Amino acid sequence: MRVEIRPSRARGLVTAPPSKSMAHRLLICAGLAEGESVVRNLAYSEDVKATIACLRSLGVQITLDGDTAYVKGVDVTKPLGMTAVLPCNESGSTLRFFIPICLLSKEERVLTGSRRLMDRPLIVYEQIAQHQKLKFEITAKHVTVQGPMYNADFLAAGDTSSQFFSGLLFALPLLNKKSYLRIREPVESRPYIDMTVLALKQFGIAVRAWNDSEENRLVIEIPGGKYTPADVTVEGDYSNAAFFEALNYAGSNVRVRGLREDSAQGDKAYKILFKKINEAMKIVNFDAVDISDCPDLGPVLFAVAALTGGGRFTGTRRLKFKESDRANAMKHELAKFGIRVDVDENDVIVHPGELHAPTEALCGHNDHRIVMALSVLLTATGGVIEGAEAVNKSFPDFFERLQDLGVDLTYGMDQ
Repeated sequence: MRVEIRPSRARGLVTAPPSKSMAHRLLICAGLAEGESVVRNLAYSEDVKATIACLRSLGVQITLDGDTAYVKGVDVTKPLGMTAVLPCNESGSTLRFFIPICLLSKEERVLTGSRRLMDRPLIVYEQIAQHQKLKFEITAKHVTVQGPMYNADFLAAGDTSSQFFSGLLFALPLLNKKSYLRIREPVESRPYIDMTVLALKQFGIAVRAWNDSEENRLVIEIPGGKYTPADVTVEGDYSNAAFFEALNYAGSNVRVRGLREDSAQGDKAYKILFKKINEAMKIVNFDAVDISDCPDLGPVLFAVAALTGGGRFTGTRRLKFKESDRANAMKHELAKFGIRVDVDENDVIVHPGELHAPTEALCGHNDHRIVMALSVLLTATGGVIEGAEAVNKSFPDFFERLQDLGVDLTYGMDQ
């Protein structure tokens, strides 16, 4: 899809879309709870659709009615009598969340996805499978696993993706005995682990977490037991709300409602980080903005830095393993606006500069967050994005929402 955005200002009040991260978690918990659960306030992004499809592949019955899912969960440790195929498509969360769930079964399970998805690291699960002598095979198109996994004391470094820990947290309650995750401090993306723990507790899993100062580890105790059905509502999404508030740094006047102030979402930090970037004066004096707990904010933070005179960022290492190599993707696209960006192993510098309208089309890099960050910039300069359909991954009606706020844009098929 090709989107042309003309210089314009957004004005008005917008409701935050439902949190994709919490939707994944609540749907999975509902699918693992034998009985009937209800998950409300869903938005059917491509990633959420992938999680629903994977649950159905495991025998979970899901009926969709508007923004509500009625879920009849199953015991995923019981055999299906066949090799289940789980279509993860391009959703990294879906793949990493479901691998441990699939490892609960004695039957073979196949998780499919795009080549880019299969390139994303899975080393934590490979090591567990090797240690427990479980089947774990990766190709360019799928991962094949076979259990059953048993409870254990799992040790990991804190710079490991939180998605691995969340995946284990979903699966381990279905084992007969307690298991432990011991994660060496500092723990990156800790808020995402907290979100998983909150989801588990809503479905009756009494997970305990504490900091062991002697071991310098976060310890999570996961009891063996059963999920209990629940009626839950997906909260508003700070990750996508950030793009609307970023418009204000391009001259717009937008307010966002529908966000919980007590949310565990790490991306709620965007309000503080936007302000910090905006108040910085000179590149030599910038305090580095650490995004290790909120890496998904990377593209929109770089966009705000480009609008407000530059910024310095650390904790950016994992951006290369997202839907695109996000730091380098933004470096490439910001250069078309006349903004220089330096990308190092774990640092990014957006240099001060004057934005100008790109003289060539921008590329969406098949990455929803890149497309939305570039859209914010184009409200100030005007320009074109090709491959803009990537927003369907998390926010299918993003451009309609922009139009409702008064942004002047048109879209159609790529030329």
